[in-house]
Amino acid sequence: MDGVTVIKNPKEPIYGEDVFSLEEELSIKEVEGREEYIFSLIRSIAVDDRERIFVLDIKEANMKVFDRDGNYIRTIGKKGQGPGEMIRPWSLFITSQNEIIIHDRTKRRLIYFSSDGNQIKSVSLSKVFIRTISLDSKGNFIADIHIRKPEEPLIELCKFDSNFNNLRSYVSYPDPWSGQTTINPFVPYLCWAVDKNDNIIYGYTDKYEFYVLNPEGNLIRKAIRKYTPLRISRDEKKMLTEQAKNIPFKSDIPKYYPPYAQFMLDDEGRIFVQTYEQPEDGKGFYYDVFDPEGRYITNIFLKSYPRAWKKGKLFTIERDEEGYHIIKRYKVTWKY
Repeated sequence: MDGVTVIKNPKEPIYGEDVFSLEEELSIKEVEGREEYIFSLIRSIAVDDRERIFVLDIKEANMKVFDRDGNYIRTIGKKGQGPGEMIRPWSLFITSQNEIIIHDRTKRRLIYFSSDGNQIKSVSLSKVFIRTISLDSKGNFIADIHIRKPEEPLIELCKFDSNFNNLRSYVSYPDPWSGQTTINPFVPYLCWAVDKNDNIIYGYTDKYEFYVLNPEGNLIRKAIRKYTPLRISRDEKKMLTEQAKNIPFKSDIPKYYPPYAQFMLDDEGRIFVQTYEQPEDGKGFYYDVFDPEGRYITNIFLKSYPRAWKKGKLFTIERDEEGYHIIKRYKVTWKY
């Protein structure tokens, strides 16, 4: 591939899992019944340069703000359709100007707030059908959208400006959920993320490989990893079939899991690829970790999906013994 670096990774990583460690630093949870510290259903977390923690609660339709020590500062927004109100807030972003952006999925709009909680503006998303969305360093949005062509429905990964005018299309794939006549919970789909240099890392879950596009959309790197497919057990096939029994389609469970489920990046550009491998208790997943160049450096276990990274800290959403959501922050140490 002319001008494209291809990284071919073996099955085994460069380092063992001991090169990575976590140390819990902070836990934000209920404090003596104070509602400021009680979460109903957390959907998204963001952390700004002052390490303030912004927690988006989809059920309460608001966002709570805490300082770096976990002390409550304020609540922004509430359920409703008026100024500063939300119906189903789905994702949360902080711009380089410290503006806060919330994607209200039901109202199909982006709501901009100042850091003190005042609404700045609202941008309509009524002309696009968004699946997932992210923000680059220049305030542009990257989103994969449904293209509803009757002859060939597509999922297309695009760049939009701050007013959601389409600037560029990166890649497109057939929409895996359109026209399904069987139920396959592992149907291949598009995964992607944006790095700190505004490069786009993307992959399709039918193969263990991912690609890197520069901001202009040119392919600059491809990474491949050899792997042994993980077989889906009989018990899980039975459970999945049982779950789908009331759906008017035949189940079509494959023999093997896809190579990976999803991936995300830390603030230094490492790529954390969530596999389907789990411990015996079924709590948490194993992650293959690649450096920014696409080299397979280690395989680690995380009991909770990484939600945000900031200044070498990992933020997660966990549950206590009673099932309530907790925000946790961990200090991350790398030894390689």
